[in-house]
Amino acid sequence: MSYFNNTSVNLRQTILEVNSIFQQPWWLDAVAPNSWNAVEVKKNDRLIARLPYVVKQKYGLTMLTMPKLTQTLGTWLESSNAKYAKQLSQQKDLMNSLISQLPSYDYFCQNFHYSITNWLPFYWQGFTQTTRYTYVIETLNDLDTVWAGFQENIRKEIRKAKKKVIVNTDLDIEEFLNINSLTFQRQGKKLPYSREFVRRLDTACTEHQSRKTFFAEDAQGHIHAAIYIVWDENSAYYLMGGADPKLRNSGATSLLMWEAIQFAATVTKKFDFEGSMIESVERFFRAFGARQLPYFQVTRMSQRMKLLRSGRDMLTTLVRNGR
Repeated sequence: MSYFNNTSVNLRQTILEVNSIFQQPWWLDAVAPNSWNAVEVKKNDRLIARLPYVVKQKYGLTMLTMPKLTQTLGTWLESSNAKYAKQLSQQKDLMNSLISQLPSYDYFCQNFHYSITNWLPFYWQGFTQTTRYTYVIETLNDLDTVWAGFQENIRKEIRKAKKKVIVNTDLDIEEFLNINSLTFQRQGKKLPYSREFVRRLDTACTEHQSRKTFFAEDAQGHIHAAIYIVWDENSAYYLMGGADPKLRNSGATSLLMWEAIQFAATVTKKFDFEGSMIESVERFFRAFGARQLPYFQVTRMSQRMKLLRSGRDMLTTLVRNGR
């Protein structure tokens, strides 16, 4: 079975066993309408392996990449009760089958979910990988323990914020985007996604009852910060956030994270901060006592892509040297 272009209503509503919400057909319909597909392996009509991908065309090149606001894609493999050595053999066979079914491309780049710890079959097929990190609170069944794991500066900020703001939920998506955009404006950047893109994703998440916003508002009606989370049966994910630069010292973002974690405990098992390779953001996420988990960014370039990239690098060097 594959999904592409205008999938049927029934198929869009299908919920598959996946590593994360980001691999669900309905999510991909929202973030990459008419431009995603999936290669699969079946056994006796049972799905046992799957690799969704998004196709982008740029400068005459075909790229299989990640859509916006999508933390991971990569392979999903059915769990196995076989002995460990046999499991590795099965993983090799399944991954090789998935790789062989991929369409022709010039560039492949995907983040694999942290549960995928074996990428050797991709290495043997000419792929490379970069290790990246996320931070995950791996169990939410004891919130007292979660709170105790916070660094003291986070607990202090939460206590401070409680004296200044009230936390509400389900902020209108347009109001959320207004707050979200302030963070990028402070950095001199534009929103990395269009408002229409977020509206479409928000509609899909609302339909599947898998999103919630949290915002902190003071007595004067000023919104200090807002965050947006999504979840599936295994984990909640911090997807987006924003804060008013003039009110950043209120501790509101730390309070909202704590509120989101407490809510997540009522609907799922884990809380994934989705990580960041930006040092200041990593420091903030780490302070919540979450565990650092590595995940793989797996890439591969065609020979044509390598030649084009080599030519570009050479031209850049020549320009830099004034030749």
